[in-house]
Amino acid sequence: MNTLLNPEPSFSLIPSIRITKTHYLTRRRLQASRQFSSTDGNRLIGRRIRLTVKADLDSALIDQLGLKESDIINPAISSSYRSSKLPKPNQTLLEAQAKVCTGPTQTRPLREDEAFKVLDTILRSAKGDLKDEEEVSKAQLGAFFSAMTIRANAFPEATQWSEGERRAMNTFWPLLMRALSPDVIFIADPEGSIMGGGGSIGPHYSGNDPREMRLVGALREVLAGGHLGYEEVQGVLRDVLPLQLDNKAPGVSESLLSAFLIGQRMNRETDRELKAYCLAFDDELGPPPVADVKSLTHYGEPYDGNTRFFRSTLFVAAVRSCYGESCLLHGAEWMPPKGGVTEEQMLKFMGASTNLSVLQAKELLEDEEIGFAYVSLREARPSLYSLIGLREHIKKRPPVATSEKVQQFVRAQGREAIVAGFYHEGYEEPLLMLMKRRGVHSGLVVKGEEGALSMTTRLRSVNASKGLPVNYCSGFRSLNVESTFEGDGVSRQSFNLEVNASNYGFEPTNTPRTDRSVSKNIELGLAALRGEKGPTYDRIVLNAGMVDHLLGCDGAEDVSVAMDRAREAIDSGKALKRLLNYIKISHKLK
Repeated sequence: MNTLLNPEPSFSLIPSIRITKTHYLTRRRLQASRQFSSTDGNRLIGRRIRLTVKADLDSALIDQLGLKESDIINPAISSSYRSSKLPKPNQTLLEAQAKVCTGPTQTRPLREDEAFKVLDTILRSAKGDLKDEEEVSKAQLGAFFSAMTIRANAFPEATQWSEGERRAMNTFWPLLMRALSPDVIFIADPEGSIMGGGGSIGPHYSGNDPREMRLVGALREVLAGGHLGYEEVQGVLRDVLPLQLDNKAPGVSESLLSAFLIGQRMNRETDRELKAYCLAFDDELGPPPVADVKSLTHYGEPYDGNTRFFRSTLFVAAVRSCYGESCLLHGAEWMPPKGGVTEEQMLKFMGASTNLSVLQAKELLEDEEIGFAYVSLREARPSLYSLIGLREHIKKRPPVATSEKVQQFVRAQGREAIVAGFYHEGYEEPLLMLMKRRGVHSGLVVKGEEGALSMTTRLRSVNASKGLPVNYCSGFRSLNVESTFEGDGVSRQSFNLEVNASNYGFEPTNTPRTDRSVSKNIELGLAALRGEKGPTYDRIVLNAGMVDHLLGCDGAEDVSVAMDRAREAIDSGKALKRLLNYIKISHKLK
């Protein structure tokens, strides 16, 4: 194959390009602005979506007016897709969680004044005296005290409690002991050894029912910095999920569950723990349907979306479907912590149905005029979907944020591949391990912009952060020829490289900004699919052609041929036509 291994990166400082955000302020204006207009006969585009800007509301004006984006009912920005039914977390504690609910080297101990403020907020909330803020939720208490306990028990000295945190805890703990519930006291001091005084609640706590008993037993190991077996993790997850969101039936303590989830992430999950999260609910709705397609790529974008840069995968899927590379996208309408632009928001904004079952997705994959589909986590895995509210209150990403990217909601009769995005170095190998466990023919992880899948044509800056660069790719392809056999008996070719777009003829350009604007992301993508050349067009071509090449797809052995094939799918109007067909046909499925 013509794969370029580890091409030398180029370095340049590129001035930033400012793109003003445009937003629709009301649903009435939105509906008036979304127009479908027919064109003559067999024109290349056939049908087009015209997005007319009715009002401008950029970030500077929002700040000037003292507004929060989350308070603006505006379907053109990603924050408006957060369900109003979800209770909001306490911001004081959430800011503290962002510092302490993370890994052994990333944790930032609280200053003394911060620790006093946080514990005072917790105490006033527990006593019902918190009048000027959202109350501290059980999930927040579980996550915060789980982090404090793991830091005390298992973290290196630099990220253990600061002297200020210790003084604050010594001051407030006697008061908190009288105000907090037993489950939270257990999380804060499971063995009665952290806070001093030999408290008896933690050592003797066992939970309120058999489900909590299993969870408490597993949590003791997690709070000590330990790890669990595959069956133990799966047993806990299946016991406690889905969460009872309507409060009609008693559910497991949210403080215990949030402590468990963030604790496993802080301890850095083992392969067997991640496999348990990945596979726990595969049979929740029965076996997946099998689509009659020759090739199917499962796209594992981060579910919490993009907040800054253009998100290309929806448009890439429309391109790749034109030449027989079927694509299945999955995700959620809105997901913390970022709450950014997602494929579901874009499809919903354009008028497509986003409530498709996996069987309906199979039909769209098999449709010769479409060839791609999107499945919401809400429809495919209700148990995992029930965690969205809890995840917002945990603040940091739990293990399921990694495992949900490696799913097969529909299978294929032909070859299958999985592509997933990542940001934090060290998660590329676990993601590839999960893909191999899924049994796909090819797997690819991409460090795209914002940890998403979009590779960029931007030159690498001399001020780039340490670690793996943007456009780093790693993966494997299954082979039918003699090669090195891995532990599972499958012959694979592994690879890793940094994709330098200039090596493939692309001019260096800054990535278009969208800044949480759903409408701007759509506007850019549709303009590119109409054949408008520029940075967005180049990114769609690059990501379609490079994925084809790296996955070993038919006809993509030569990367330049793969890029030309993607360009032809756009320039001919076929890709845009398929996207518009999807919007239309998605409502007609039974």
